[in-house]
Amino acid sequence: RLEQNDGHTRILPPPNPMNNSTGTILMFIVVLIGIIFQFSMHRVDEGHIAVYYRGGALLQSTSAPGFHFMMPFITNYVTVQVTTQTDEVKDIPCGTSGGVMIFFDRIEVVNRLTIKSVLEVVRNYTPDYDKPLIFDKVHHEVNQFCSTQNLHSVYIDLFDQIDENLKNALQTDLDKNAPGLEIVAVRVTKPKIPETIRRNYELMEAERTKLLIATEKQKVVEKEAETERKRAIIEAKKQAEVANITYSQMIMEKDSQRKMSEIEDATNLARSKSKADAEYYAGKQSALSNRLKLTPEFLELMKYKAIMTNAKLYFGPSIPSYISD
Repeated sequence: RLEQNDGHTRILPPPNPMNNSTGTILMFIVVLIGIIFQFSMHRVDEGHIAVYYRGGALLQSTSAPGFHFMMPFITNYVTVQVTTQTDEVKDIPCGTSGGVMIFFDRIEVVNRLTIKSVLEVVRNYTPDYDKPLIFDKVHHEVNQFCSTQNLHSVYIDLFDQIDENLKNALQTDLDKNAPGLEIVAVRVTKPKIPETIRRNYELMEAERTKLLIATEKQKVVEKEAETERKRAIIEAKKQAEVANITYSQMIMEKDSQRKMSEIEDATNLARSKSKADAEYYAGKQSALSNRLKLTPEFLELMKYKAIMTNAKLYFGPSIPSYISD
């Protein structure tokens, strides 16, 4: 091989085939490492656990959220959700005891699988464990319930109990067959019923609504009458209490006047008694004084004084004694 440079011709050595082979091998190794790296590294999202299969057999190892490596082409993995999830079971047929076929559009089952139970549940029921444990079980329990109830019970009377009964039935079965899988809640939609029956129920519901409205109106009227009666009773009690207070005031006034009159009478009586006692005492004292003063000597003196004042004396030889007029 010739090479010309600035007018000079130079003979180049032939290319070495070993150099091309080395480059190709290196490129192949790099590509192979990239492929192996690509297929061996995997990511587990938050809220999930990775389980591994090798040759179709479930391994005992699991991986938490993050990046992990595994043997490519031999080992494969599946992620299992361990946070709360909602399974929607749709179009569930339900045959009542009366032979009417109805359908539940959707039943939502909120469930959660614990981390420590992942391997056991996946080993027994595969990563799609919710199909046999929840979906199929919901169909079974709903049909069991409907087969023993008539349409009115399913659609009206017992509808509010379906979700709680279904939750309890599912949890009881899971506690025995798949411990660690918890039923959080169950939500049941209103079932679809034949159109003619639905219209009848709507008419019946409308009549029931009218009855409820009439009943409520009657209760309102009764309540108003009761309120008016209580108001009249309260007013009558108020007037009676006012009259009683007025009467009590009059009695108190009369009683006060009577007491005042009694006090005045007692005062007058006491005054008269005091006066009489004074007069009696004065007379008694006067009598006592006269008794002490009117002695025989004093009376004799007073007699002579009276004679001396009013007497006329006659003297003569024929009158042996004097006569006093």
